[in-house]
Parts: sequence; structure tokens; C-alpha cells
Amino acid sequence: MKVLGLTGGIGSGKTTVAGFFGELGVPVFIADTQAKKLMEEDKEVRKQIIALLGEQAYKDNIPDRRFIASRVFEDKEQLEHLNAIIHPAVASHFEGWKKKQHTPYVVYEAAILFEKGGYKKCDYNLLVTAPLEEKLKRLKKRDDSTLEEIKARMDHQWDDEKKKRLADFIIENIDLSTTRKMVLQLHETLLNSA
Repeated sequence: MKVLGLTGGIGSGKTTVAGFFGELGVPVFIADTQAKKLMEEDKEVRKQIIALLGEQAYKDNIPDRRFIASRVFEDKEQLEHLNAIIHPAVASHFEGWKKKQHTPYVVYEAAILFEKGGYKKCDYNLLVTAPLEEKLKRLKKRDDSTLEEIKARMDHQWDDEKKKRLADFIIENIDLSTTRKMVLQLHETLLNSA
């Protein structure tokens, strides 16, 4: 079974693209969703996060995402420590999940696929891009983050030009109907190569 790594900068629409693959019957693993789930449900992950960031990292047994983000996005070392807790747990969960799938390929969607070397474990890698103005517009609509918070998150991701050098496929996600067609074409290509 092949693995298509799917990534893109914050606001690029990678989750929308992942949804299009899901509509085609392709199993999709969203690393960020799984990370959030593990932060809530995995006792060992929770214990390590509290040891790293303190009791304030959780409110009523639920991760305080705003507090956690404020701590790690201002301190690169703290972010590295947090990633060292979460990423191996997510990778382990993905391997177990993948064994349960019975399709020619699966999609592994992760925001920092290239930055952390996860792309090396994928057979192909797809980069979703969008112009900066479009990303900012989507992010303002999606959540109540300030421009400073959005830029801080963007600063922790590689720019698209650097990612393009490692991508096997690139979809510029501006018009959804065009994006959907490109996903279908890529799906057919992957089925033919599987």
C-alpha cells in the first residue's frame, strides 16, 4: 500500500483537499486531528505535556490550546520538546491505522510534513499552495486568531518555495472546482501506478 503525504502551509486548504480524497473513498489520516485526540486521551502524552508546560496546559482534563500555543510559538525549544512528545505518538498510531486499511493508497495529511522529515516515509508527496492573501482571508474567517498569532504559526513552517523542491505533486488551491478536478486526476494517476 502506497502513502501519499499531503501538506501545505496554514490556510492553504490542505484539509479541504484531504476531504476531496476522502470523497473518492481514499482513507485519510489527519495528523493534527490525531495529535489533538492523543493530547486529550493518551495518559502518557498528557503527563509529558504537563511536565513540560505545567498544570495550566490542561483545564478540566482538556488541553488549553491557546495557553499551549502561547508558550510554544514564542519559544522554539519548547516547541521542539512538544513535538518530540506528540510526533512519535502520532507516527505510531498512523502505522496501526494503516494496517487496517485495504486500498491501493492512503493519504497522510500533516502540516509540517517536510519540516520534520515525515515526507521521507511517504511514497509520494503533495503540496497544496495558495497566495498569501487567500491564506490570510481563510484564516481570519476560520478562527478568531489575530494577525500576529497567524504570522507566528506561519513562521514555524517552511515557505512554499522550499517545500516545492521536495513535492512530487503541487495543487494551487484557489478555485475549489479546479482543485477538485486536480485531485481526481491525481487519484487516477495514483491508482494506475499502484
